[in-house]
Amino acid sequence: MSEIVLQAKDIKRDYHVPGGFLSKARTVHAVKGVSFSVEKGKTLAIVGESGCGKSTLARIITLIDPATSGELKIDNETIDINKAALTTDMRRKVQIVFQNPYGSLNPRQKIGDVLGEPLKINTNVSASERRDRAMAMLKKVGLAEEHYNRYPHMFSGGQRQRIAIARALMLNPRLLVLDEPVSALDLSVQAQVLNLLADLQDEFQLTYVFISHDLSVVRYIADDVMVMYYGEAVEYGSRDAVFSDPQHEYTKTLFAATPRADVESIRARIAKKRAA
Repeated sequence: MSEIVLQAKDIKRDYHVPGGFLSKARTVHAVKGVSFSVEKGKTLAIVGESGCGKSTLARIITLIDPATSGELKIDNETIDINKAALTTDMRRKVQIVFQNPYGSLNPRQKIGDVLGEPLKINTNVSASERRDRAMAMLKKVGLAEEHYNRYPHMFSGGQRQRIAIARALMLNPRLLVLDEPVSALDLSVQAQVLNLLADLQDEFQLTYVFISHDLSVVRYIADDVMVMYYGEAVEYGSRDAVFSDPQHEYTKTLFAATPRADVESIRARIAKKRAA
């Protein structure tokens, strides 16, 4: 039987906007009753346009923001940060990698300190062990020991994202939320980072929630896909099922609007132009 790491049932998130001189107070329903689950070692991709609620859902999953209602379970333990403070163990289980690697790294901290900080805050390991673990993790993500004493501005965008991934893995999390982790990178670097994520998932049996609007990336990395539209999950299923036979009109529109770069698609576009 498959082990469920993350389970969400009817998750909702509302934001109350106060009224002004010419406007009334209102409630924005950012997430509207979303349900899903993710098995150990698998990747759920959450897809949608900007403003659809996918990043709001990511913040709920990573226990940064509370849900207005619904049930969130991690390792079969119900979590509600409105009712009880998070334990250190639970904080270690869930980590996040943000879209902008430079914005998520402290420019005044050396990389060794960036990687050692999660251990310093959440564990009792010694300084020498923190250093050893940081060195080992640098190698895991394709960097070298000589990078330990450098600052974030001394790295490329792809290298900084590798550092952000390394920091997220320092506590051996069960669940890693990746919020548009390659959208700020060049295409060639995107491929390298995606391959790294796939290798790390295989090695550590990691569970991913991958937030993206890029369908080509989703098709490469996902096991299951959930399509969001104005806060609702309008389609949810295996990657192959969703891509081969989308059911919802929004999903069909989203796929149709995605540029295709394969040879047959390029030939078809050229033929269409000639015919016109």
